[in-house]
Amino acid sequence: MSRSHQSTSSSGYTFIELLVVSTMLLVLASAIMPLTRVTMQRMREVELRRDLREMRLAIDKFKEQADLGNIAPTDLKAGAEGYPPDLDTLVEGVSAANDATGRKLKFLRRVPIDPMTKSSEWGLRSYQDDADSERWGGQDVFDVRSKSQGTALDGSKYKDW
Repeated sequence: MSRSHQSTSSSGYTFIELLVVSTMLLVLASAIMPLTRVTMQRMREVELRRDLREMRLAIDKFKEQADLGNIAPTDLKAGAEGYPPDLDTLVEGVSAANDATGRKLKFLRRVPIDPMTKSSEWGLRSYQDDADSERWGGQDVFDVRSKSQGTALDGSKYKDW
């Protein structure tokens, strides 16, 4: 009786197959990483633009209410041209003029966090400061900007937005 030779076949993967698949995954991952990085930066830029727009709108509303005489004179700083003294005033609110109930006019829910610096510190400019001033004079808040020194995807500086 002769014994027939039985061939045994393994149902697993060979080392070469695993190496090829791992290499392909590595190539795909390395192609996706830059795209993910750009997408995240774009999302932070959209958030920065939205936060700046929200704060600038609040500053403009404060100025409008001051010009209309709707803010109590005790809450307006002398020489501030009707602009808020700081960003916190927009959140805490000011007393409404000729209102004995103590009602406050509020313009912001909170001071947003700068998505580029991850800080609640913003670059401020007062009405009396030069347009290109890097330092805040402290008289009032006429404008707000990011303190980030970074460059946006479009090549502009965040601090110039």
